[in-house]
Amino acid sequence: MVRYLTQRFITLIPMLIGISIMVFGAIRLVPGDFITAQLGTEAGMLSDTQRASLEAYYGLDVPPVEQYFSWMGNVLTGNLGMSIRQGRPVVDLIIDRFPATLELAIISVIIALLIGIPMGILSAIYRNSALDIFARLFAMVGLSIPNFLLGTLIIFVLSVYFGILPTSGNYVDLTEDLSLNLQQMIFPALALGTSFASSVMRMTRSSMLEVMSEDYIRTARSKGLHERIVLQRHALKNAMIPVVTLVGIEFGYLLGGAFIVEQIFAIPGIGRLLINAITQRDYALVQGVTLFIAVNFVVINLIVDFAYTLLDPRVTYDGR
Repeated sequence: MVRYLTQRFITLIPMLIGISIMVFGAIRLVPGDFITAQLGTEAGMLSDTQRASLEAYYGLDVPPVEQYFSWMGNVLTGNLGMSIRQGRPVVDLIIDRFPATLELAIISVIIALLIGIPMGILSAIYRNSALDIFARLFAMVGLSIPNFLLGTLIIFVLSVYFGILPTSGNYVDLTEDLSLNLQQMIFPALALGTSFASSVMRMTRSSMLEVMSEDYIRTARSKGLHERIVLQRHALKNAMIPVVTLVGIEFGYLLGGAFIVEQIFAIPGIGRLLINAITQRDYALVQGVTLFIAVNFVVINLIVDFAYTLLDPRVTYDGR
């Protein structure tokens, strides 16, 4: 296991360096700059001397390469920089916003698994039945409707037909009021989880159908084992490996921030933080949040790799 972790850590370093370079360059390719974004129309009234003074104050007067290495030097010490716009360390802003995104992602995944896995299993067992047709139709509709549209429809239906609105705009932390927090989170989680459930259902169904056609399943049935035991002990466990991969990838995306859904339901998560940072040309905040999201993806992929060993003992840390 130590060797495996060492190999993954070695591959992690160039990956994060590449991501940091792309993010650093991409934000600076966006038209405009921080001074213009901060001052708006008043930026055109600045003299050359005043602009140069502001650039020197914010560290924008040195070449981009020097800015990058200065930033990376701070990152190695755990300092992601200071948000110029908000006047706070980037690490503090991430710590404040990440719990809301994490909670939203967890609830969304739970909803997706509770809907997608049972539906996929039943669809595979009763292939070509009315249940299977309904499940495939559900998956097709779920994958066709974007998350932001589903979220908008949820708000529209609740407000027009039921006369209520999702509690939003005044976020309450989970530790402050559990009931109110869940009221704020359930509808955006449904918007994200329903679409994800469609992918889980399709993956579970196809994986179950493939596993149920394997020789060892026929052997188990020929031994006279009950069909429930065959499904639970032999088919389902092996069929879950692709599903675990899918869940890991999707969970990484959700931790990156469901930008539009967070915006629609006014959830103060990582997604909204990143959108505001981009529009305000807050370089340090954009770079810090994006690097944090990239690290999340890497860590989740590592956890998924470990999960493989629980589902399939043939998978070992040394790759054999």
